[in-house]
Amino acid sequence: MSNLAEVWSKRFEHYMIEVQKYMRFVFTGHLAIVIVFAIGALGFQYSQWLQVVSSNFPAEWLVAVVVGIIVAFSRPVTLLKEPDQVYLLPLEKQMPIYFRKALNWTFWSQVFLSAICYLIAIPLLNAVTELESLHIWLGLLFIIILKYINVQTEFHYRYVNRGNFIAFDRIARMAVSILAVQAILSVQFWWAFLYILLLIVYNQSLKKKVIVQPIPYEHFVKLEQNRMMAFYRFANYFTDVPHIRGAIKRRAWLDIIYKFVLFNKESTQSYLVFRTFVRTNDHFYLWVRLTAILVIVALTIDIPVVLWIVAGALSFATTIQLKYALLSSSDFRMDMLFPIKENQRKKAVQKLLRIFMIIQGMLVMLCAIGQPYFFVPAIIIIVMNELTFNLSKDPVVHV
Repeated sequence: MSNLAEVWSKRFEHYMIEVQKYMRFVFTGHLAIVIVFAIGALGFQYSQWLQVVSSNFPAEWLVAVVVGIIVAFSRPVTLLKEPDQVYLLPLEKQMPIYFRKALNWTFWSQVFLSAICYLIAIPLLNAVTELESLHIWLGLLFIIILKYINVQTEFHYRYVNRGNFIAFDRIARMAVSILAVQAILSVQFWWAFLYILLLIVYNQSLKKKVIVQPIPYEHFVKLEQNRMMAFYRFANYFTDVPHIRGAIKRRAWLDIIYKFVLFNKESTQSYLVFRTFVRTNDHFYLWVRLTAILVIVALTIDIPVVLWIVAGALSFATTIQLKYALLSSSDFRMDMLFPIKENQRKKAVQKLLRIFMIIQGMLVMLCAIGQPYFFVPAIIIIVMNELTFNLSKDPVVHV
């Protein structure tokens, strides 16, 4: 293809198909229920807090810091692939067309998060500040413009400097963006104009250097590979993704867990399963992440019924995913060479999940100790774990 606009269109179509293929496994029924209840509960508590919030609360600075940080993180989405370093060289003069489309998608795919955070903060601004509606909606327009400038600036900085010292660039843009948002919310329009003018001048200075620089294919390809790998790792928590292999880490500080395994022949699979779970990042961080979500929900939502529903749903998600991950491994293991009973590995996985789900339940119970019936979430987690493990269909076990 000699038309790079067509190249982008084909790449973008394939990218959307790839994302949709895995996202349908992420947003399943039980997760949708959890999200609905969590949003409803948080919204209710947010509205209750707005009724008692102090008039001296620094709402402008809080909104400015949150939105400014989000706006400054504007990693470009180029969809470049490794062969492009060779095959796109003859079309290098047309690459600005490709990058223009890439930056447009980067802007539209990222601006919604900044806008949503600001929209959520509007009731707080109405409750604490004396801003008029016109000024508040002007702030939203200002944030959209600020995001567009940050997207362009980060791309040009990466282009010129090959991504080196990007943290310093982001910190500088973050500081200016925070001050700009705070100025617009404080109705200091001249200061806001000055900050945004500073970003524009900085972007233009980088843009002039882009003209004389060769395209840093290697950096953009690596950036794209890291971005997609992060997406695949996230999707791998919900379904099997063939593009990745779990990284291994020693985690010597968790050696105490192995004391739950007896030192005898019958505990061979238990020891292997425990070591696999503790050392494999995908398995271990899946449990850590879902447990952290439950802990945050227990700390922030004081509506018992909502916490019980979330606890049941995430306990189910944790058990079903870890069960399939630990039982359906196709990797060669040394235990395949020995005459071990077929159900030993299943019993070992059940024992592991029982221990770690009890730990999860205890953590949630401690975080919810100020609520009525604070012990109920722990009971729900443990019971849901047992029911899910025993009633769900077993995957093919390779032993």
